[in-house]
Amino acid sequence: MDRMIYTAMTGALHTLNQQATVSHNLANASTTGYRAQTNTFRSAPIFGDGLPTRAFVVDSTTGADFTPGAIQQTGRALDVAIKGSGWIAVKLENGEEAYTRQGNLQVSANGILQTHNGHNVRGDGGVISLPPDNKITIAKDGTVSAVPITPSPNIVTLVDRIKLVDPPENQLVKGNDGLFRLRAGGEALADANVLLVDSALEGSNVNLVHEMVSMISLARQFDMQMKILDNAQQNAQQASEIMVFRG
Repeated sequence: MDRMIYTAMTGALHTLNQQATVSHNLANASTTGYRAQTNTFRSAPIFGDGLPTRAFVVDSTTGADFTPGAIQQTGRALDVAIKGSGWIAVKLENGEEAYTRQGNLQVSANGILQTHNGHNVRGDGGVISLPPDNKITIAKDGTVSAVPITPSPNIVTLVDRIKLVDPPENQLVKGNDGLFRLRAGGEALADANVLLVDSALEGSNVNLVHEMVSMISLARQFDMQMKILDNAQQNAQQASEIMVFRG
């Protein structure tokens, strides 16, 4: 069997993986604070009989595009967007700390400040528990305040402060749940330089035109690799016919 089948097969397989990434990005083009996923591949030489003219395709790195998305005002008190670089820390059920840019926050039935996906927002004192019957405001530095609706709306209570972090991008890795974590594990230190924009949300940073062009290009690459496999099959069939004729 022609060995180029294996070479074309690896190219076709990783092209499908890239198509899956592009499809995932397109599906999240309107997701708040979404960071587009990227794939990087490299060629690896095939060692064996013959000249070193063949190569396999192997995964190199899987990362994310950290370009900020557009910020739009919403007028909702619990909506926050991060100005520039930085992340909102959340506490997962297993106790692990993760980071997100999804600032459409909400209050759970138990009075816990959470993200839209139900992850508890991390504060200086752990999870942020909000008092009932209060108007909640979030300052630029992440300070969460509560103002009683009645009978004394002039009393302001400082509840906690959202943990805002800004670790280097090369130390972050994106999980399958869309959250980011430190590559080496552990927890990032709070950074007082990270600021929020209140009553606003950051949109996805997916470039629709770029993703659509990538999808078309990948479809053509896959078609080319399928043609190589078809040519290999035809060559094998013709070789078998020659052997049968000579026999």
